Amino acid sequence: MDHRIRVTLQQGVADVRLVRADKMNALDDEMFEALRRTGERLKTEAGLRAVVISGEGRAFCAGLDTENFGKMASGQRGGQRLLQGERTPGGSNPSQHTVMVWNELPVPVIAAVHGVAFGGGFQLMLAADIRFMAPDTRLSIMEINWGLVPDMGGMALLRHLVRDDVARELTYTGRVFNGTEAHQLGLATHLSGDPYTEALALARQIAERPPKAMRAAKRLLDLARHGDARSILLAESREQAELIGAPEQVEAVTARLQKRPAVYKD
Repeated sequence: MDHRIRVTLQQGVADVRLVRADKMNALDDEMFEALRRTGERLKTEAGLRAVVISGEGRAFCAGLDTENFGKMASGQRGGQRLLQGERTPGGSNPSQHTVMVWNELPVPVIAAVHGVAFGGGFQLMLAADIRFMAPDTRLSIMEINWGLVPDMGGMALLRHLVRDDVARELTYTGRVFNGTEAHQLGLATHLSGDPYTEALALARQIAERPPKAMRAAKRLLDLARHGDARSILLAESREQAELIGAPEQVEAVTARLQKRPAVYKD
C-alpha cells in the first residue's frame, strides 16, 4: 500500500506510516481503503507482536479530505450509503471499519501523534491502545463544524477514555485543543517531543515480552471494557489455564531465573 500507507516489519513490530504528506494524510477514498486492507492484513501477519501507527510529514491525520465535503455540499454523496451493505462481525460499516480494524488487532497498537489529529484522524488515534503525543499537537472532534457527527467509531472509543461531560463538550463545540490538554483529559498516554521514536521504542519493548501472554492480556483488557465481573473472572481463569506450564511460560520463568534474555517462538 505504498501509495497511501507504508508498512515496515522488523523483529515483530509493524511500523505503519500514512504517507499522504502533501495533504497532511487526509482521508480520501484511497486512504480509507488502504487503512482497512492494511489492518486486515496485519490481523493475520505471522510473528506480529506490536504495531506503531503514525503520519509522515507535518501531521498525523488531518481528517476527511475536503473534496469529500464538496461532494456532500453538492448532494453527490448521500448519507444512506452508510446504512446499506454488510457490516463487520463487530458491527462496523466500511467507514467505521477504517478505524475499528486497528482497535481489533490482536496485538498492542501504539499511535504516534503530531501536528494535527482532526475529525477522522482524531478517531483513528483513539483506536490505539497507547498514544504518544507532541504537546503542540492540535486536536478536534471537528465534525459538528461541518454539520456532522463523529461516525468512524469515535463514540464507541471515546467513552472509555474521558468523562461523559468532557466527551460532550468536545463534541458539541468542535473546538481545537492541544496535546497538553489531551494528556490532562486522558486522551494522550504520554507527551513527547518525539512521539514516533518513543512509540517505536515501546513497541520493541513489548515485542520482547511473551507473545501469547501479550495477546491474552489484550483480550482480557478488551473484555474489561464492557464485560461484567463474572465473565471477566472466568476469562482470566481460561487465559491463565492456557498459559501456565506451556513452553512460552516455561521459557519466561527459566530466562528470568537464569538472568538471560528470553527467546520466544511465535
